[in-house]
Amino acid sequence: MREKRQAGSLLNPRLRVGLALIALVMVSVNLRPAITTVAGVMNQVPGVFSLDPSLLPVLGTLPVLAFGISGPIGPWLAQRLGTGRAVAVALLVLAAALVIRATVPALLLPGTFLAGMAIMTASVLVPQIVKANRGTGWWTGLCTMGFGLGAALGAGLVQPLEQAFGGNLASALAVWAVPALIGAFLIHRSGGRPTAAPTTAGTVTGATDVVTPLRKQRTAWAVTAFFGLQAMLYFAITSWLAVYGVSRGLAQADAAALLAWFSLAGLPASLLAPVLAGRPGILRIMAPGLGLSVAAALLGVLMAPLELQFLAVGVLGIVQSAGFGLAMALVVIRSDGPQSAGRLSAMSQGFGFALASLGPLGAGVLHTITGGWALTFWALAAEAVVLAGAGFFAIRGPLVSLEATESAERAAPPEQATTKATVVR
Repeated sequence: MREKRQAGSLLNPRLRVGLALIALVMVSVNLRPAITTVAGVMNQVPGVFSLDPSLLPVLGTLPVLAFGISGPIGPWLAQRLGTGRAVAVALLVLAAALVIRATVPALLLPGTFLAGMAIMTASVLVPQIVKANRGTGWWTGLCTMGFGLGAALGAGLVQPLEQAFGGNLASALAVWAVPALIGAFLIHRSGGRPTAAPTTAGTVTGATDVVTPLRKQRTAWAVTAFFGLQAMLYFAITSWLAVYGVSRGLAQADAAALLAWFSLAGLPASLLAPVLAGRPGILRIMAPGLGLSVAAALLGVLMAPLELQFLAVGVLGIVQSAGFGLAMALVVIRSDGPQSAGRLSAMSQGFGFALASLGPLGAGVLHTITGGWALTFWALAAEAVVLAGAGFFAIRGPLVSLEATESAERAAPPEQATTKATVVR
């Protein structure tokens, strides 16, 4: 009898952690279709929803802008409900927003903004749940792969779903509320314990124990810059890649498929990047190297002939998805605990997505001004070079901490800091 009780006590925590991982992946899958479904049919939106074509850049920017201003909602809600329940509430709001914007044309823009806020609220809590479960790089990799899978499914299935619903685009957009409801159920069932309140920033707890406000920690700003710059590139690409494909001579369905391929090609990279980031030797090369790789891939898409666009976009999808996987991993491995990871996630995604909102808008404006895509792609490539610099600084310096830590530990070299942050204790 005693042995059975011991076996049960071992099984239950493992089962709970396994369910939490499955729920996290399902949550991640829901955090991109709201964007890529619309991006895949951007040329159809004005006719179906009676939207002024001049507002298309605004439509592409709204969810990212919502990301930028709603970052604090996730940690605030988690303090009151627990992280699991907070994410579940966010997904319920997302489901409602998806239905509202699709069924009420006048609410397309407000509904898109509300969907962006719900996505951000859930997204900032993913690294905190990973850290709280002492997840390895595989956890972060599976979650980031879920983001990419959701993006690919959204872009790739929107037109087949439209045909399945008899040409009704609104239904093809609203149906994505169903997986959001499933995700809400799973993450709620996997746990929703309240998190501990954060240590008051700026206090001194002992002679050698020091707490520095997040805004004064250079590592936090470097991680934020890396996250924001890669997000700006991602949303600029996903908002306009299908339109770019049509301008090159592709049919609308083929252009949407190209956007889906961009996300699909990057799935293995989004899984492996966080795992590889746990190795300091690889991380030193990966962090700046990915920015330079994205710059080269963007110029490859611009210069490749039509028959090579599939290959060029696939390469871009690989390096871009690896950049996102690394950005999510940096939030986990460059913080010293779940609370610090949650706050760093809110900061990096909040400020980062505020910066990223300039991507779709800037790309659209440059295209409108020039009437072509060359300047847009060159500008994005230049931004990718800046991303390389942000990656260089993000992996150096002390860990981000909002709890009292020994000064000697905070000053640990990046190799030791990175290793410590990725150990599963």
